[in-house]
Amino acid sequence: MNRNMTAKKKFLLILSIFLIVGAVYGQDTDEHEEDFSNSIDEHNIDVSENRLAAQLLAVIEHYKQEDPVGFPGAPIPDPMDVPDMKKSLGMATLNMIKVKAHGLSKFRIQNINADLNAMRVDAGIQLDEMLVKGSYTLSSFFSKASGPFNVILKKVVVKGSATLTVQRDGHLTTESIKMDITFSDMSMDFENLGFLGSVFQGIVNSAPNLVFDAMKPFMLQEADKQLREEINKNIGKLMGDRLLPNSITPLDMAIAEGRKKVRMMGYDPYHLPDYNRTVGIFSMQLSNTWISGIASFYRVGDIIVAMKNNTIILSIRVGTQELIGAGQWQVGCGLVSRVGHVQFSVKHLRVTVNVSQSLDTRKRPQINDLQIELGNIQVRCDGAGSLDYLMEFVVNVLPNLLRYQIMDALENPIKMRLQEKFNTIDVEQAIKDNLHKFENMGDDFNFDFKF
Repeated sequence: MNRNMTAKKKFLLILSIFLIVGAVYGQDTDEHEEDFSNSIDEHNIDVSENRLAAQLLAVIEHYKQEDPVGFPGAPIPDPMDVPDMKKSLGMATLNMIKVKAHGLSKFRIQNINADLNAMRVDAGIQLDEMLVKGSYTLSSFFSKASGPFNVILKKVVVKGSATLTVQRDGHLTTESIKMDITFSDMSMDFENLGFLGSVFQGIVNSAPNLVFDAMKPFMLQEADKQLREEINKNIGKLMGDRLLPNSITPLDMAIAEGRKKVRMMGYDPYHLPDYNRTVGIFSMQLSNTWISGIASFYRVGDIIVAMKNNTIILSIRVGTQELIGAGQWQVGCGLVSRVGHVQFSVKHLRVTVNVSQSLDTRKRPQINDLQIELGNIQVRCDGAGSLDYLMEFVVNVLPNLLRYQIMDALENPIKMRLQEKFNTIDVEQAIKDNLHKFENMGDDFNFDFKF
């Protein structure tokens, strides 16, 4: 079980993405904050309490589709109201009122890239088509026209980035949101232009993005407002009354809490199981072996969570400070045996891992890359007499000279072994089995699944 802890923690991080997505894009639940009277039946209460569970199940089913469009429960207004706008066209002035943008909910997520340390998320979504409808008035010195209009944008790409920050009072909030909208093709229809039609058409032909450029700032302004309110509202629900220090990033604070958790769970110092091996009349035994320093882990560089092609990808690099350990050995040959002690130290251990999980939870997690870097090794041995010096030379000199070659040789077998473990995980069933724990996340939360 202990040997699988690293794989379990990686898998837990992948599954946590479902929680983040469900929280950020969850439906409005203000009605659940009202006081319940005695007349409300237990069924409705259960529905309220299990909203997150229902959201996760909806996401699971949604991404089983071959071409998932939209996102279950995404609070994206469709149509979205666009503020009235006014645009000077030189010889004429264009006013557009009662403007609505249709089709925003039918998006496909192109990519999401989250830098957990910088608390920054970059995302891109695509719409096959967006329809903007409303009424217009086109006025000039000598004529005026008015009527309905529609603008059809095709292959619309919306790119945005959001950055969170911890305020001085300890509350987590949105610092900035930046967005841009581009498209590959546009067609327009302004009815009742009359005499101004040729003038307006000439202006549009010389600057085909003119009408879109007039709408774009207002659409982005409205989207910024709604996204900021929705993100901050969900952050408030997730964080509750908890405050964060602004002297350290939430990620590094979580890593520090993880170090405490490792010690509390008894993994530092870590006691290795006894090892026995017999070949013919020769036998070898290692017992009472322990390693200290496992809880000294820290992040090396940024931790990135990305989503592309409906697959979540986690890239993480962690390292430890110096690891030290000791144990007792016994070597036997027939009736003769020698007993001794060994002490060892490793300057550092660094591991780079890239794992992925398809949002179609019927598929298994994949380990894409694994790199291991081992620092300088030192061993002190006693009990073998003059052979102690030979053993120390062999262990201290050869592994340090060849440790990069040794690590390269070990990476693929370790990677294959981890993939074998991942192949035994039923992701969908693991999520369903732990839904009640997601609903009651707290300090004692312990994700529980078995290989």
